[in-house]
Amino acid sequence: MPEHVPTLQLIGAAVLAVAAVVWAVTLLRLLDRAGLRSPVRRTTSLLPALPRQTRVGPELESVELTPAERDAFAGLARQLADG
Repeated sequence: MPEHVPTLQLIGAAVLAVAAVVWAVTLLRLLDRAGLRSPVRRTTSLLPALPRQTRVGPELESVELTPAERDAFAGLARQLADG
């Protein structure tokens, strides 16, 4: 317990925390009974005003490396791996 805080102030903070928890639990129960509680997990629905996005991207590109370039890349990778 901190020395500079009065005991009544600590008791007041504890009472307020307990009251807040009781209020939240009561509110959730009332909303559940009334059927107003929103579902925790919502399904993702598409916006009807936006056009559908396609998942097609650009073609994959590749370049053949010369043996000297492969060796240089391997040396660079070793330097980076050694830190």
